[in-house]
Amino acid sequence: MYPPVSPVIVEIGPLSLRWYGVLMMLAFVIGAAIAARHVERRNLDGNTVWDGLLWVLIGAVIGARLYYVFIQSPRGPEGLGRYLANPLEIINVMEGGLHIFGGFIGGALAILLYVRRRRLPLAVYLDGAALGLPLGQAIARLGNFINQELYGPPTDLPWGLRIDPPHRIPPYNDLTLYPESTRFHPLFLYESLWNLAGFGLLHVIANRFAGRLRDGDLVLVYAIWYPLGRFFLEFLRTDSWFFPGTPFNVVHLLSVVAIGSSAALLARRVVRVHRATQGAIGRQSAEG
Repeated sequence: MYPPVSPVIVEIGPLSLRWYGVLMMLAFVIGAAIAARHVERRNLDGNTVWDGLLWVLIGAVIGARLYYVFIQSPRGPEGLGRYLANPLEIINVMEGGLHIFGGFIGGALAILLYVRRRRLPLAVYLDGAALGLPLGQAIARLGNFINQELYGPPTDLPWGLRIDPPHRIPPYNDLTLYPESTRFHPLFLYESLWNLAGFGLLHVIANRFAGRLRDGDLVLVYAIWYPLGRFFLEFLRTDSWFFPGTPFNVVHLLSVVAIGSSAALLARRVVRVHRATQGAIGRQSAEG
């Protein structure tokens, strides 16, 4: 059974405190703490991460919401049409409806503006963000669980979740075809586990190869790992707009671009480091 957890923690008049918002803030704070630690290890002031957190938070939320509304939401009166007919709904982020790819774009732009203004090394801060992001994402996905969203098609697997009828989207809101006993793929759980694995992988790489990594390598690894998992999970999405006549959507396209470009840049960096190392060894041999 789906746990009886109310999305609302407390209500005071027209204002409400929701689990979704609390978990998002917790994810940002934990991610920032990890990023600050990385920055300090690079002999920089970790407080600069906390100073820039508001920039990143605003940019990420704006980007995530706009992406969800105009790209992710289904076409029709229950999706994009509803937002266009009720523009104030576009800014109602507390009800859910944020997309991580839009958050990446908005957050990255905010980091770029912040580090340029403060004259800080961009690659160091991007690596810090890459180390903190996966754990933050894993935590934030719990908000989808409480909101009964981000689920996939029906499944007979033992970990399938029951979704209450008010939270179902077409065609799964037809209880004659999909009764209340129907269970659905917990996509939020799949992505959360993938992010936890990525968190572990990035920290293993950061610790084991600390002497060989260049600033910017870790964010490239993240930009390969996360889109790789997301590419396959998107085939199970039930709330996306797909290219007509295909099983693909915009996230598939963005994932391929991110993986391809990041892998190419990372490979180029590795080759350059290898050549430089071999050149140094050759010069030392000649001098000896």
